[in-house]
Amino acid sequence: MTLAVYGHPFSSYTQKVLIALYENATPFEFRNVGPDTPEHSADWRARWPIAKFPLLVDGDRNVAETSIIIEYLHLNYPGPVRLLPDDPGAALEVRFLDRFFDLHVMDAAQHAVNGALTGAPVKRAEGIALSQKKLERAYAWLEGELAGHIWAAGDSYTLADCAASSALFYADWVHEISSDYPTLRAYRSRLLTRPSFARAVEEARYFRPYFPLGAPDRD
Repeated sequence: MTLAVYGHPFSSYTQKVLIALYENATPFEFRNVGPDTPEHSADWRARWPIAKFPLLVDGDRNVAETSIIIEYLHLNYPGPVRLLPDDPGAALEVRFLDRFFDLHVMDAAQHAVNGALTGAPVKRAEGIALSQKKLERAYAWLEGELAGHIWAAGDSYTLADCAASSALFYADWVHEISSDYPTLRAYRSRLLTRPSFARAVEEARYFRPYFPLGAPDRD
């Protein structure tokens, strides 16, 4: 049975899983969750009542949460790109960076998006201010952490880079990475040239006008 992924192409966390699938050319069926596909939405909610996407379906098994999905693929559908190192210590570092990008970059950027979605000017301003504060702190840490690295954890592309791709992509829209962080800016640019992420970006391009803060005319 072919794997299935429930999600939305403009969702950062859906993109994180799509990148992992594209990296190893893993066959799957994409089931878009949106108003035009109510049958997918109903099935997704029945399978995962928490109603967060993406959700991976493998036969009778439903796998939720992006990092767990990618580790599941790593274990059950391995390919030439090993997204987790075999060495336990190196794998721990990759998992830490994966969590950093999710929790301290992507989730930090979400404050601004959530504030803008309310339509209330005060909440919009508060959300942007909180995002900027948290992202500036994360950018400063990453600038030092990524020094001398090609990818997040070193020379190999891993789970951490799957997480970093969309996280930095959208975070830079919310609070642009300044010239004070040349290493981080260069890393974001490298991620955009990776074919797996470039594909995810193109597949989501149609939805840019819906970005509540206004998608910048770049990328």
